[in-house]
Amino acid sequence: MAVYSTNEFKAGLKIMLDNDPCSIIENEFVKPGKGQAFNRVKIRNLKTGRVIERTFKSGDTLEGADVVDVAMQYLYNDGEFWHFMVQDTFEQYQADAKIVG
Repeated sequence: MAVYSTNEFKAGLKIMLDNDPCSIIENEFVKPGKGQAFNRVKIRNLKTGRVIERTFKSGDTLEGADVVDVAMQYLYNDGEFWHFMVQDTFEQYQADAKIVG
C-alpha cells in the first residue's frame, strides 16, 4: 500500500484515517515564523460523508486508501436498490437505497 507524506497532500487524494477511507478536500501548508511547519487539512470520510479538519506536522505520513473511482450511469431505483451501469463495459451494479441516500 502506498504511503503519502504531508508534502504530497492535495485535493482528491484518498487516504486511510482511523481505519476509514477518506478523501482530502482541502490542504493548506502553514509555516509559522516560529515553530515547525504543518498542514491544515479538510478530510471527507468516504463511509459516513462527514467532513473533519485535522492538523498534521510536516513530515507525517499516512497510508493510501485502496479506493477506485468509476464513472457510472444511473439507471433506475426499484425502491430497495439503486441500479447503475458502467458505460464502457455495460456491467450493472446495485447499491442499497440506505447507502445511496
